[in-house]
Amino acid sequence: MLNTNTDVMIVKQNLILNKVMIKKLIVLFFLLLINTLSIYSQNLPESDVYDLFESKAYNIDGYNINVEVLGEGDPVFFLPGGPGNSHDYMQGNFGQYYKTNTVVFFDWLGRGLSDNAKSASEYSVENDVELIEKLRIKLGFNKISLVGHSYGTVPAQAYAIKYINNVDKMVLINGFHSGAMWQANCDSYNHYAKTHFPEKWKQVDSLRTLGYVSSEEPLKTVYGNFPTKYIYYHNTSLKQNSPTYNHKNWSTDVYVAIIGRDGDFDVSGSMIDQDYRKQLKDITAKTLIVAGRYDGVSTPEFAVQYKHFMPQAQFEMFEQSGHNPYLEEPQKFYTLFETFMEINN
Repeated sequence: MLNTNTDVMIVKQNLILNKVMIKKLIVLFFLLLINTLSIYSQNLPESDVYDLFESKAYNIDGYNINVEVLGEGDPVFFLPGGPGNSHDYMQGNFGQYYKTNTVVFFDWLGRGLSDNAKSASEYSVENDVELIEKLRIKLGFNKISLVGHSYGTVPAQAYAIKYINNVDKMVLINGFHSGAMWQANCDSYNHYAKTHFPEKWKQVDSLRTLGYVSSEEPLKTVYGNFPTKYIYYHNTSLKQNSPTYNHKNWSTDVYVAIIGRDGDFDVSGSMIDQDYRKQLKDITAKTLIVAGRYDGVSTPEFAVQYKHFMPQAQFEMFEQSGHNPYLEEPQKFYTLFETFMEINN
């Protein structure tokens, strides 16, 4: 109970001070929020980024190889998946880094705008690795950083092992450490498809019994018509960033040559011979490994094995993502990516 006017005055003053402090805290909160959103958003993908790049053909071993370079600063090579994909989707998701780095997007032999090989035997992981090195020399770079997604992580790791002194940083996004891991994930996908779509899988079983392999019709079409988006995306409403103009974004010939004629069931080609597990611990390049909790292509069961095989790497599991964390959790991904790559905005 208040007994004096002095007590009343003190209470009023405290109330005024508290109101002022609350207002200041509210203003400070919104300033911090605006600043944080600004930091997050300034390097997100740009829909018109494709217009900024110019295609240039470099003659490598008698073939024209499509290369698109832009920017200044430390060079970063972006390696797409597949192994039949063109460079376009990587450019759509990472092209914005021309503002801070020299970004290099290219199409491997037989993919995108690059020439097709005279023989399918020229499509291999080993030749993809050598193309990275030949382009590094051609473009006059000393050390380079590598950012690989899915299949792109395979030649990235092989390059970092073989050309250990040429790699500064490496980011492996939803990748594979071996042909055995690729096979295991094919088995995982096929089990999921069989148990979730048994009606469709009966057609697959019938054609397999008749001796058809996954690259042959009609099995190729039947197998290709499974609703597979749930394997790649946790949020199936998302779409990959890609140009609106017509472009060759996929090469079946390359995929079959590297993964094998029956590669969706029995991996062969040069992929099955890849195994970096024993050598990953020797890589000296600063490495970030990204995985998605709901990835049905590079499943967490095998992705977490990187913690054992490459303990010196930074490993990050994206809990709300499938095979494309940069699409499903973009702010978290790009903030992590820029911090790791030491990109100054």
